[in-house]
Formats: sequence, structure tokens, C-alpha cells
Amino acid sequence: MADFNPVDPIIAKRDSEALPPDTIQQLVDAYTAGDVPDYQMSAFLMAAFLNGLDDEEAAALTDAMLHSGVVLDLSATGGTKVDKHSTGGVGDKVSLILAPIVASQGVPVPMISGRGLGHTGGTLDKLESIPGFRTDLSIDAYKAQVDDIGIVLIGQTEEMAPADRKLYALRDVTGTVESIPLIASSIMSKKLAEGIDALVLDVKCGRGAFMKTEEDARALAETLVAIGTEHDTSTTALMTDMSVPLGRAVGNWPEVDESIQCLRGEMDDSDLMQVTYALAGEMLHLGGEADTPEAGRTQARRAVASGQALEMLRTLVEAQDGDVGVVDDPSTRPDSEPAATVEAPDEATGYVADLDALAVGRLAVDLGAGRRTMEDDIDLAAGITFEKKPGEAIAPGEPLAHLYTQRTDRIDDFRTQLIDAYAFSDTPPAERTVLLDRYTPDGWDEW
Repeated sequence: MADFNPVDPIIAKRDSEALPPDTIQQLVDAYTAGDVPDYQMSAFLMAAFLNGLDDEEAAALTDAMLHSGVVLDLSATGGTKVDKHSTGGVGDKVSLILAPIVASQGVPVPMISGRGLGHTGGTLDKLESIPGFRTDLSIDAYKAQVDDIGIVLIGQTEEMAPADRKLYALRDVTGTVESIPLIASSIMSKKLAEGIDALVLDVKCGRGAFMKTEEDARALAETLVAIGTEHDTSTTALMTDMSVPLGRAVGNWPEVDESIQCLRGEMDDSDLMQVTYALAGEMLHLGGEADTPEAGRTQARRAVASGQALEMLRTLVEAQDGDVGVVDDPSTRPDSEPAATVEAPDEATGYVADLDALAVGRLAVDLGAGRRTMEDDIDLAAGITFEKKPGEAIAPGEPLAHLYTQRTDRIDDFRTQLIDAYAFSDTPPAERTVLLDRYTPDGWDEW
């Protein structure tokens, strides 16, 4: 790397020039090795943030981060390995329900997930609210488990995409997180390192998502699918609404509890299961177990109704040292009782008109369910469960929601925050559509 001058790509990107793949590779390699200092990589990131990266540059950046570490090989495991990734939301426990459904139908699901940060939750934190559940499996254990039972959910290992870890930390402190090609490259470098054959993406849109507008969500979906296609990985994206919390629980254990209810078939008509079944249909189709996504959705519903999906969750929890007893009876988990119930205020007559996902996500952090920095400790039992969501009738004094927290000295503030997240009206609001659009390499389809 002695003859590589990082100033050259910084100037080129500052002047809106497209960089060749080998230059991007050299820059990432040099930064990962410590030969390019943070201040120079920060300059490059800001230039890329302001002037953008085209599809070829985004694919090259993904490739460079992907190959900065170990790329797993699951070819010894039969079947088409399929994963799902969500761009993050409030109450988004889909992976906990989706992975067992799909794996129960013969499609291997190797899933490497992250932790929550800010107002959005993380799958690892939710899984670790199951007493004993381990997410720190080694690569060898990861491979063995997906081969043995067809499903594994762990966190990113030190060996995988180390360049992405360094670059994400730098983006977080340089104001360059909200760049579509940088977000896409970060997501795809980790996903492609898993050893998967196909990927389904849930691109969230709305006030509780990172992509606030449909325009930005569409651009992100198109970039993600283009990168997957460039890397010979079949990729489909669904764009879904994240203006209102998904399902009726937000937090860690509260979301696991709700996921178990869903796998028991108790919430089949919810917005949460609409999204889950849509993603399951895509995964089963890409995995070769359903002729079409529509057929896959039907198959996914059967997997829940028959109990196969719930049994797969039990198998997963047992394999990763979790307490299967709380899957069988969630009420046996310690600290599962609410600290307070929030009642509807005097002005709550008629209907719930709205529930602000961003405000709810921020409240969940205040309750202890989330973290503001990666070093923060969290309360795995903290969160919120909703009695009322938009479109439902309401009257003063009726329960709106239940709060779970150890910070009981702040209950009055939490009540106020929650009530402020609601809006009420005399007439029912327009019916909300949670499934917005679908994108493949062939283009956009309306849902």
C-alpha cells in the first residue's frame, strides 16, 4: 500500500468523479489495515455523502468491505439458503416469527443480526431476553447449526466484514450515516458474508424508519437489489410502512412474547403478520419451496396453523441454550408484569386516529429497552404493549397501553409521553396500508 495515495480518491469524489473499483478496493484495504487515518477517510465519506456513489461504486464498496474479512461458505448445507434484512423500525419483531416459519418449510435460514441503537430495536437484544439464549456462536457452530436444524440467529463475528465495523463507527460520528449508497453497502457487505444464496429485504418507510419518505425508501431498495444482483444473489425488496409501531408490543421481552402469540396463530390478521407472511412468501419462493410468492404466503399460514413454525422456534431456542419453558409459557419469565397501565385521557372519545412510531421508539429507550450508544446497558424486560391502535374505538379511562420498566420513579413522565404519541378523532381514520410496494431486478410492482 506504500504507493497508494488516499488524497487522490478524496479529490476525485470531491469533484463528483466516479471511482474505479480497484481504487475503492485499495482505499478500503488501506483504511482497514490502519494505513489511512480516520481524518482522511472522514473526508472521503463526506465527499461520497455529498456527491453520491453510482451503482457500480456502491457495488465495489460492498465488495471491498465484504472481502475485508471472512466470507462464509455454506455450500455443504443442502438447499437454497435465504435470509431477510429489515432497515429498522419500531416494534419490528418480524425476524423472530419469520425465520422459524420459513425454516420449518425446508428453507435453511442463516441469519446474522444486530443490536438496537437509537429508537429502533435489535433482533439480538430481543433474543437475549429469552433467559440463557446465546447469540455469540462461533463460525463453526453457526455452520453446524444451520446444517443440523436449518436455522441459526447470531450476531456479527469479529472475522466478518471488519471494514464495515470501522466505517460505520466513523460514519456515526461524522454526520454521514444517512447516505443511501453507504447504508446499502454496509447492509449488503454483512448479508453477503453470511454464505446465503438469496435475500429478501424489508425497506421501512415513514416517521419511525430511517427512510422518512417513499422516494428515499425506493432509492434504497433499488440500490440494495442492484448490489445483490451484482453479487449473483437473488434479491427482492418489499417497501413497508413504519409510521405506526408494528404489532402491539415494543421492547425486547414484550416483542418476544408477542412473537410467540403470533406463532400460536393468535394474531393472524394483524399488521405484523401481514408483513411477516408477505416476506415469508418471498423467502419460500426464492428458496424453491413455493412456485410463487403468493403460494409461499399460503404455505406460511399453514406452517403457523399446523404448529410447525412454533415447534421450529422451540428447536432454535433449545439449540442456542435458551429456556424453552418461556416459549411454552411466557408468563413464567421473571419481570414479565407491567409496572403501570396508561389510561385514555378525557379527550379520547371516538377513535384512535394515530400513534407516532418515532415517539414510541424514543419512549421505549427512556423506559430502558433501548440504548443511545452501543455501550449502554439495557433492561431486557422493558417496553410497551398496546391495548389500542389506530382505527380502534376508544373512550376516556379505557386502557391505552401497559408500561414495563424498572424506572418507576419516572412513571408519570412516561405516561405523558405515551399519551402525547396518540391522536384521537370523532370519526375513524382512513384504513392504513402497511404493505406498500415490491421491487425486483425487473422493476416495481404495486402491492
